[in-house]
Amino acid sequence: MSKKYDVIIIGGGPAGLSAGIYTARDRFQSLLLERGIIGGQIVNAEVVENYPGFPEGISGEELTRLMHEQATKYGLETVNAEVTGFEVSGKEKVVKTSSDEYTARVVIITGGSERQKLGIPGEDKYVGRGVSFCATCDGPFFAEKKVAVVGGGNAALTEALQLTKFASKVYVIHRRDQLRATKVVQERALAEGKIEFIWDTVLEEITGGDFVQALKMKNVKTEKKSDLTVDGVFIAVGLRPNTDYLKDVVPLDERGSVLTNERMETGVPGVFAAGDIRSSSGWQTITAAGDGAMAAISAGRYLSE
Repeated sequence: MSKKYDVIIIGGGPAGLSAGIYTARDRFQSLLLERGIIGGQIVNAEVVENYPGFPEGISGEELTRLMHEQATKYGLETVNAEVTGFEVSGKEKVVKTSSDEYTARVVIITGGSERQKLGIPGEDKYVGRGVSFCATCDGPFFAEKKVAVVGGGNAALTEALQLTKFASKVYVIHRRDQLRATKVVQERALAEGKIEFIWDTVLEEITGGDFVQALKMKNVKTEKKSDLTVDGVFIAVGLRPNTDYLKDVVPLDERGSVLTNERMETGVPGVFAAGDIRSSSGWQTITAAGDGAMAAISAGRYLSE
C-alpha cells in the first residue's frame, strides 16, 4: 500500500527545504525525499558569503542543517531514498523509490543537479584515483601536490581557492580567455600566488597508471597540443539536472531542465518544480530557496481549490 501525503517534495537542497518549511507551516502533511545528504550541492561549500542574514558567512552544511531543523520543527517528514519512478494518474501522483511507494495530490520537484562530466578518455577510469568533483571532500588527499581545476565559473574558482589550502600548485584550465565567475571571486583567484591560469584550453584526455599522472590538452585558438603533469584534476564545468525519471512526465527543455512558469507550475496540474532543476534557474542558494517558497505557495493554492 502506498503511503499518502498532501505534498511530496523530491530533493533536500535549499529549494526543497524552503518548500518544506512553507507546506509544513500550512499544516499540509508533507514528505521530503532525499537520496543523499540533506542540503544538496551547497553542503560542500566551506563558506557561503552571499546568503542574506549571515554577514560573516556560514558553511553550506550549517545553513542547510538549520533549514532542515526549521522545517522538521513544523512537521516535515524526511525519508532517505532514491526516486526511481514518477507517475501521474488524474489528481493522484505516485512517487516510487528504491524502498517504498508514496502518493500525494501535489509533488514539488527540487532534485537539483549534479556535476557535469567532460566525457573524455580517462575521466571515469580515474574517479576516486585523482579525478574529483569536490575540493572540500577530496582536497586533503592532495597535500603538497600539483592539481588542476577545469572550468571558469564560480564553482571552478571556489574549488581552486579551496585547493590552495592543501596543494603546492593549482592550475585552472579554462576554454575561454575570460572568467565567468563573479568579480569578487575572480579577484581572489587572480591574486592567489598558488593559482596559475591556462587560457583558451580544453582537456582531451586524463592519463596515468594506478592514479592520475598527466593531462592532455589542446589550445582552442592555436590547435597546439600539450601535456600537463599533475596528481589530480577537479572538474567544475557546470551542472546537469537530475531529471532522467521525469522525461515522460513533465515538459523538459533541451538541457533536461524542468520547464515552469513564474508560479513554478510545470504544466502538469499539481506538479511544481523549484531550484536548480528548473529551466532558467538563478543557480544560487537564495534563488533556489525563493523558488521553493513560491512553489509551496502555489501548491497551497492548488490544494485549497
